[in-house]
Amino acid sequence: MTNSSPDPTLNHITNLDPQRVVVLIPVCNPGSRWGTFLKALSNQTLRPYRCVVIDSESTDGAVELALNYGITVHRISRDEFNHGATRQSGINQFVGDADTVIFLTQDAILADTDALQKLMAGLKEPSVAAVFGRQIPSADATPIAAHARLFNYLTFDYTRSWSDIAEHGIKTCFLSNSFAAYKVKALLEVGGFPSNVILGEDMHLAARLIMAGQSISYQSLASVYHSHNYSLFDEFKRYFDIGVFHSQNSWILQKFGEVSREGLKFLHSEFSYLLKIAPWRLPEAAFRTLLKVTGYRLGLMHYRFSLRACRILSMNKGYWN
Repeated sequence: MTNSSPDPTLNHITNLDPQRVVVLIPVCNPGSRWGTFLKALSNQTLRPYRCVVIDSESTDGAVELALNYGITVHRISRDEFNHGATRQSGINQFVGDADTVIFLTQDAILADTDALQKLMAGLKEPSVAAVFGRQIPSADATPIAAHARLFNYLTFDYTRSWSDIAEHGIKTCFLSNSFAAYKVKALLEVGGFPSNVILGEDMHLAARLIMAGQSISYQSLASVYHSHNYSLFDEFKRYFDIGVFHSQNSWILQKFGEVSREGLKFLHSEFSYLLKIAPWRLPEAAFRTLLKVTGYRLGLMHYRFSLRACRILSMNKGYWN
């Protein structure tokens, strides 16, 4: 990436038909909550004209249940899956002349019957190319997992663009595909999703949209239940993958700022939250922080390791095949 300032040429993208919506959902063995997910999707007041599950060889009956709900299922092999390429392939095959594509992950359960409609409201402004919604901790979320959602997903709306980098740094291009919508034309004009990333395809695309003069919107009233109770080793592996992503896409850090400032804010917030809610979890949180930092730094230097070692250290093992 060589752009040094935003390109205003995408500001002509103003005509959006909110009913021309496609929902794409990558899936692999979604588990016991899949039925709840599908029921919440089927009860939405906004009726997408197409919903597509992109299934990576599920063996838990997910495909059959999706078909029972009248959802189109597209099957791929697990080796084919990539966070960026799979989503872009779904757009290329199933979006057609739609104005908007909404992405959900299999474990992000829509919290209200009008969640999709509230999310789409964030795309009304001509300059906004993408919008994402609030993620509320699931009922079984640990205090540590709950805090991560409360820190990243605020209770008020906002819109961020190139001019916000000085204040918000890398959080300017923060966006999650667990519950997000894009104007298809804007997405395609910046080249769509990256073809081969270990994770972070949403941040990669959001950064390029902002560099092209577009804005990213957050809608706090559009919400899903979504959180992860990562084990200690899973936490390490996830941050190893984040380090790999930042190493391979260092232009994001160069344009939007380093992660250290945001990391310090998170630590302060987590300490204060746990001190009030669950002080007995503070030693665990401290150890998790050590694992995150270690995993992240190893990820930054992943190119020094063998392919086998990277596969062991990584959460997204299929990326290394």
